[in-house]
Amino acid sequence: MAEEPEPTEPEVDIEALQEQLASFSVEQFLVSASSTIASLAFAKLERGDLAQAKKAIDALAALVPHLEGVLVAELRQTLTALQVAYVDAASA
Repeated sequence: MAEEPEPTEPEVDIEALQEQLASFSVEQFLVSASSTIASLAFAKLERGDLAQAKKAIDALAALVPHLEGVLVAELRQTLTALQVAYVDAASA
C-alpha cells in the first residue's frame, strides 16, 4: 500500500496578518464583536444554556459602554432584550 503524503499546513504570513490587524478600526472591531456576542447569547438562551448565555450577556454589557456611532443605540436595545430574556428564562 502506498503511503499517503502528510498534509501540509499553508504558510502564514505573520507580517501581513499584523498589517491587516493594524489597519482595523478598534471601533469597528468592537461593534463586530458585540454583534457576534449578542447572536451567541440569543442562541444560548434558545438552547436553555443559561450559564453560557449569562457570560455572553455580561461580555456584551462590558463592551457596550466603549462603543460609539450609529449602531450603539441598537446594541443597547439588544443588550436590554437579552437581559430581559435571560431573566424570563431563569425564572421559568
